[in-house]
Amino acid sequence: MTLALVDPIDLVGNKADQAALLSHEILLHTRPHSAWGGAVTAQMYLPLERSAVWRQVTHYARWVEYFPSLTQSVLLSSSLSIDQPYQRLYQVASKSLLCFTAQVEIYLKVFEIPGLKRDRIQFEFEQGSFQDFSAELKLQDLHRGTLLTYGVKATPTLPIPTQIIQEGIRLDLPTNMRSMRQVICQG
Repeated sequence: MTLALVDPIDLVGNKADQAALLSHEILLHTRPHSAWGGAVTAQMYLPLERSAVWRQVTHYARWVEYFPSLTQSVLLSSSLSIDQPYQRLYQVASKSLLCFTAQVEIYLKVFEIPGLKRDRIQFEFEQGSFQDFSAELKLQDLHRGTLLTYGVKATPTLPIPTQIIQEGIRLDLPTNMRSMRQVICQG
């Protein structure tokens, strides 16, 4: 399964968006995904070389530092082969919604795709607390730093209206991305 997200050039194609990114704003685009799911693409600028950002985002145990609701991020397998060209990742998150706290867990296949102009990490759903889940993280050069684009599509197993999911993402993801930028920039 290949994840098709809005190309970063579409989101930062104008000077106003680039100026917003360079002044440390988070650009966010939400949309529906399935009857009960949501999709979001977020972008931020990091004043670091792409190779330095790549080293940090591929250190999956550190993702608990990037995203406050993530309580576990464990790489289950890291050996790559012709038969298994991916790594396996297990993550657990806890989120408070209204009067209750939900805990979700997910097993993902992780495909790291370094490139000359853009690096990508694709996360594909194996099993967990979702009907479906996919994500992609892209890194590309922007000015003297790196543009990080993170896109997620998910449908939870609980039937929560798409509008509530999108609103939750719209409120939480910018905070998570700022946290991620702070941790990455501190080294």
